[in-house]
Amino acid sequence: MELFILIVVLILLAETTLMLVRTSQRPRFNNNQKRKVYVDTSALMDPRLLAVAQTGFIGDELLIPRSVTREMQLLADGKDSEKRARARAGLEAVRELERVVYFNASIVNDELDRTLVDNRLIELAKMNHGLILTNDYNLQKVAETEQIDVLNINSLALALRAEYLPGEHTKVKVVSQGSTPHQGVAYLRDGTMVVIDNASNLVGKEAEIEFVKLNQTPSGVMMFARLARKTTRNSNAGRHKLFKKTKKN
Repeated sequence: MELFILIVVLILLAETTLMLVRTSQRPRFNNNQKRKVYVDTSALMDPRLLAVAQTGFIGDELLIPRSVTREMQLLADGKDSEKRARARAGLEAVRELERVVYFNASIVNDELDRTLVDNRLIELAKMNHGLILTNDYNLQKVAETEQIDVLNINSLALALRAEYLPGEHTKVKVVSQGSTPHQGVAYLRDGTMVVIDNASNLVGKEAEIEFVKLNQTPSGVMMFARLARKTTRNSNAGRHKLFKKTKKN
Protein backbone atom coordinates (compact mmCIF):
# COMPACT_ATOMS: atom_id res chain seq x y z
CA MET A 1 0.00 0.00 0.00
CA GLU A 2 2.81 2.41 0.89
CA LEU A 3 4.54 1.58 -2.40
CA PHE A 4 1.36 2.40 -4.35
CA ILE A 5 1.01 5.76 -2.57
CA LEU A 6 4.68 6.52 -3.31
CA ILE A 7 4.18 5.78 -7.02
CA VAL A 8 1.11 8.04 -7.19
CA VAL A 9 3.01 10.88 -5.48
CA LEU A 10 5.92 10.52 -7.91
CA ILE A 11 3.55 10.61 -10.91
CA LEU A 12 1.85 13.78 -9.61
CA LEU A 13 5.22 15.35 -8.95
CA ALA A 14 6.40 14.57 -12.49
CA GLU A 15 3.22 16.06 -14.05
CA THR A 16 3.55 19.20 -11.93
CA THR A 17 7.19 19.63 -12.96
CA LEU A 18 6.27 19.21 -16.64
CA MET A 19 3.55 21.86 -16.36
CA LEU A 20 5.99 24.30 -14.74
CA VAL A 21 8.54 23.72 -17.51
CA ARG A 22 5.95 24.32 -20.24
CA THR A 23 4.75 27.49 -18.51
CA SER A 24 8.30 28.86 -18.25
CA GLN A 25 8.86 28.28 -21.98
CA ARG A 26 5.83 30.29 -23.08
CA PRO A 27 6.36 33.88 -24.28
CA ARG A 28 6.09 36.31 -21.40
CA PHE A 29 3.10 38.30 -22.60
CA ASN A 30 -0.65 37.93 -22.26
CA ASN A 31 -3.37 37.99 -24.88
CA ASN A 32 -3.94 41.74 -24.44
CA GLN A 33 -0.28 42.66 -24.77
CA LYS A 34 1.38 43.05 -28.14
CA ARG A 35 4.72 41.38 -28.74
CA LYS A 36 7.80 43.57 -28.87
CA VAL A 37 9.57 42.84 -32.15
CA TYR A 38 13.02 44.34 -32.66
CA VAL A 39 13.76 44.84 -36.35
CA ASP A 40 17.27 44.50 -37.72
CA THR A 41 18.97 46.04 -40.74
CA SER A 42 18.54 43.10 -43.11
CA ALA A 43 14.77 43.01 -42.56
CA LEU A 44 14.34 46.76 -43.08
CA MET A 45 16.29 46.64 -46.34
CA ASP A 46 14.04 43.85 -47.63
CA PRO A 47 11.13 45.43 -49.59
CA ARG A 48 8.92 42.46 -48.70
CA LEU A 49 8.68 43.63 -45.07
CA LEU A 50 6.77 46.79 -45.96
CA ALA A 51 4.59 44.86 -48.43
CA VAL A 52 3.61 42.32 -45.75
CA ALA A 53 3.07 45.05 -43.14
CA GLN A 54 0.69 46.95 -45.42
CA THR A 55 -1.55 43.87 -45.76
CA GLY A 56 -2.36 43.95 -42.03
CA PHE A 57 -0.80 40.59 -41.15
CA ILE A 58 1.57 42.18 -38.62
CA GLY A 59 -0.12 43.34 -35.43
CA ASP A 60 2.88 43.48 -33.13
CA GLU A 61 4.80 46.47 -31.82
CA LEU A 62 7.76 47.02 -34.13
CA LEU A 63 10.75 48.56 -32.41
CA ILE A 64 13.67 49.86 -34.47
CA PRO A 65 16.79 50.52 -32.37
CA ARG A 66 18.63 53.71 -33.19
CA SER A 67 21.80 51.66 -33.65
CA VAL A 68 20.07 49.93 -36.57
CA THR A 69 19.14 53.19 -38.28
CA ARG A 70 22.68 54.48 -37.70
CA GLU A 71 24.11 51.35 -39.35
CA MET A 72 21.88 51.92 -42.38
CA GLN A 73 22.93 55.56 -42.49
CA LEU A 74 26.59 54.50 -42.60
CA LEU A 75 25.81 52.07 -45.42
CA ALA A 76 23.84 54.76 -47.26
CA ASP A 77 26.91 57.01 -47.14
CA GLY A 78 29.31 54.24 -48.12
CA LYS A 79 31.11 53.55 -51.39
CA ASP A 80 29.34 50.28 -52.25
CA SER A 81 26.60 51.35 -54.68
CA GLU A 82 24.45 48.25 -54.13
CA LYS A 83 24.54 48.50 -50.32
CA ARG A 84 24.03 52.26 -50.59
CA ALA A 85 20.81 51.81 -52.58
CA ARG A 86 19.47 49.10 -50.27
CA ALA A 87 20.28 51.14 -47.15
CA ARG A 88 18.50 54.20 -48.51
CA ALA A 89 15.49 52.02 -49.27
CA GLY A 90 15.67 50.70 -45.70
CA LEU A 91 15.66 54.21 -44.23
CA GLU A 92 12.66 55.05 -46.40
CA ALA A 93 10.96 51.85 -45.19
CA VAL A 94 11.31 53.07 -41.59
CA ARG A 95 9.26 56.18 -42.45
CA GLU A 96 6.65 54.12 -44.29
CA LEU A 97 6.34 51.59 -41.44
CA GLU A 98 5.57 54.43 -39.02
CA ARG A 99 2.57 55.32 -41.22
CA VAL A 100 1.04 51.82 -41.26
CA VAL A 101 -2.13 51.83 -39.16
CA TYR A 102 -2.17 48.15 -38.15
CA PHE A 103 0.61 48.44 -35.55
CA ASN A 104 2.93 50.85 -33.80
CA ALA A 105 6.38 51.24 -35.31
CA SER A 106 8.82 53.45 -33.46
CA ILE A 107 12.53 54.15 -33.16
CA VAL A 108 13.87 53.38 -29.71
CA ASN A 109 16.99 54.76 -28.12
CA ASP A 110 19.78 52.36 -27.26
CA GLU A 111 23.38 52.83 -26.35
CA LEU A 112 25.27 53.99 -29.42
CA ASP A 113 28.54 52.51 -28.25
CA ARG A 114 30.99 50.17 -29.97
CA THR A 115 28.79 47.13 -29.34
CA LEU A 116 27.91 45.30 -32.55
CA VAL A 117 24.38 45.95 -33.77
CA ASP A 118 23.50 42.25 -33.69
CA ASN A 119 24.62 42.01 -30.07
CA ARG A 120 22.54 45.08 -29.18
CA LEU A 121 19.46 43.48 -30.74
CA ILE A 122 19.98 40.32 -28.71
CA GLU A 123 20.48 42.35 -25.53
CA LEU A 124 17.32 44.40 -26.10
CA ALA A 125 15.18 41.38 -26.99
CA LYS A 126 16.43 39.40 -24.01
CA MET A 127 16.06 42.27 -21.55
CA ASN A 128 12.51 43.14 -22.69
CA HIS A 129 11.28 39.60 -23.47
CA GLY A 130 10.91 40.50 -27.14
CA LEU A 131 11.49 38.89 -30.53
CA ILE A 132 13.86 39.69 -33.38
CA LEU A 133 12.75 40.22 -36.97
CA THR A 134 15.65 39.46 -39.30
CA ASN A 135 16.77 37.86 -42.54
CA ASP A 136 20.25 37.23 -41.15
CA TYR A 137 20.76 33.47 -40.77
CA ASN A 138 23.69 33.81 -38.36
CA LEU A 139 21.85 36.30 -36.15
CA GLN A 140 18.88 33.95 -36.06
CA LYS A 141 21.02 31.03 -34.89
CA VAL A 142 22.70 33.10 -32.17
CA ALA A 143 19.33 34.42 -30.97
CA GLU A 144 17.92 30.90 -30.81
CA THR A 145 20.80 29.82 -28.57
CA GLU A 146 19.74 32.66 -26.25
CA GLN A 147 16.14 31.33 -26.25
CA ILE A 148 14.92 34.35 -28.23
CA ASP A 149 12.16 33.80 -30.77
CA VAL A 150 12.96 34.96 -34.31
CA LEU A 151 10.73 36.04 -37.20
CA ASN A 152 12.35 35.53 -40.60
CA ILE A 153 10.88 36.91 -43.81
CA ASN A 154 12.64 34.21 -45.83
CA SER A 155 10.94 31.52 -43.72
CA LEU A 156 7.59 33.19 -44.32
CA ALA A 157 8.21 33.32 -48.08
CA LEU A 158 9.20 29.64 -48.04
CA ALA A 159 6.02 28.70 -46.21
CA LEU A 160 3.91 30.59 -48.77
CA ARG A 161 5.86 29.22 -51.74
CA ALA A 162 3.82 27.46 -54.38
CA GLU A 163 3.99 23.68 -54.11
CA TYR A 164 5.22 23.49 -57.71
CA LEU A 165 7.15 25.93 -59.88
CA PRO A 166 7.27 26.30 -63.68
CA GLY A 167 9.26 23.48 -65.24
CA GLU A 168 8.39 20.93 -62.57
CA HIS A 169 6.31 17.81 -63.27
CA THR A 170 3.55 15.99 -61.40
CA LYS A 171 0.57 13.73 -62.00
CA VAL A 172 -2.99 15.03 -61.64
CA LYS A 173 -6.49 13.88 -62.39
CA VAL A 174 -8.28 16.00 -64.99
CA VAL A 175 -11.72 16.70 -63.53
CA SER A 176 -13.38 18.94 -66.12
CA GLN A 177 -12.96 20.94 -69.30
CA GLY A 178 -11.62 24.47 -69.17
CA SER A 179 -13.08 27.73 -70.42
CA THR A 180 -11.82 26.95 -73.92
CA PRO A 181 -12.53 23.67 -75.75
CA HIS A 182 -8.97 22.34 -75.69
CA GLN A 183 -8.27 22.96 -71.99
CA GLY A 184 -8.60 20.58 -69.07
CA VAL A 185 -8.85 21.50 -65.38
CA ALA A 186 -7.29 19.74 -62.39
CA TYR A 187 -6.65 20.62 -58.75
CA LEU A 188 -3.58 20.18 -56.56
CA ARG A 189 -3.76 18.86 -53.01
CA ASP A 190 -3.89 22.39 -51.59
CA GLY A 191 -6.83 23.31 -53.83
CA THR A 192 -4.85 25.26 -56.43
CA MET A 193 -6.56 25.12 -59.83
CA VAL A 194 -4.43 23.97 -62.75
CA VAL A 195 -5.45 24.74 -66.34
CA ILE A 196 -3.90 22.15 -68.69
CA ASP A 197 -3.47 22.82 -72.38
CA ASN A 198 -4.75 20.13 -74.80
CA ALA A 199 -6.24 18.01 -71.99
CA SER A 200 -9.97 18.37 -72.66
CA ASN A 201 -10.13 14.75 -73.88
CA LEU A 202 -8.59 13.45 -70.63
CA VAL A 203 -11.45 14.31 -68.25
CA GLY A 204 -11.67 11.60 -65.60
CA LYS A 205 -8.16 10.34 -66.34
CA GLU A 206 -4.78 10.87 -64.72
CA ALA A 207 -2.11 12.71 -66.69
CA GLU A 208 1.47 13.77 -66.18
CA ILE A 209 1.85 17.50 -66.63
CA GLU A 210 4.57 20.12 -66.77
CA PHE A 211 3.90 23.47 -65.13
CA VAL A 212 4.38 26.43 -67.44
CA LYS A 213 3.19 29.53 -65.61
CA LEU A 214 2.04 30.64 -62.16
CA ASN A 215 -0.53 33.41 -61.91
CA GLN A 216 -0.81 34.85 -58.38
CA THR A 217 -3.44 37.48 -57.58
CA PRO A 218 -5.19 38.72 -54.41
CA SER A 219 -8.03 36.31 -55.19
CA GLY A 220 -5.71 33.29 -55.20
CA VAL A 221 -3.24 31.27 -57.23
CA MET A 222 -3.85 29.64 -60.61
CA MET A 223 -1.33 27.54 -62.48
CA PHE A 224 -1.07 26.78 -66.18
CA ALA A 225 0.42 23.55 -67.47
CA ARG A 226 0.80 21.36 -70.51
CA LEU A 227 0.97 17.62 -70.99
CA ALA A 228 4.45 16.36 -70.23
CA ARG A 229 6.43 15.27 -73.24
CA LYS A 230 7.46 11.64 -73.05
CA THR A 231 10.94 12.01 -74.49
CA THR A 232 12.79 9.73 -72.12
CA ARG A 233 11.50 6.49 -73.60
CA ASN A 234 12.19 7.55 -77.21
CA SER A 235 15.68 8.78 -76.42
CA ASN A 236 16.47 5.55 -74.58
CA ALA A 237 15.22 3.54 -77.57
CA GLY A 238 17.38 5.58 -79.90
CA ARG A 239 20.43 5.00 -77.74
CA HIS A 240 19.61 1.26 -77.63
CA LYS A 241 19.44 1.04 -81.45
CA LEU A 242 22.67 2.96 -81.78
CA PHE A 243 24.32 0.59 -79.31
CA LYS A 244 23.15 -2.48 -81.27
CA LYS A 245 24.36 -1.00 -84.56
CA THR A 246 27.77 -0.18 -83.08
CA LYS A 247 28.02 -3.67 -81.62
CA LYS A 248 27.38 -5.28 -85.06
CA ASN A 249 30.05 -3.13 -86.65
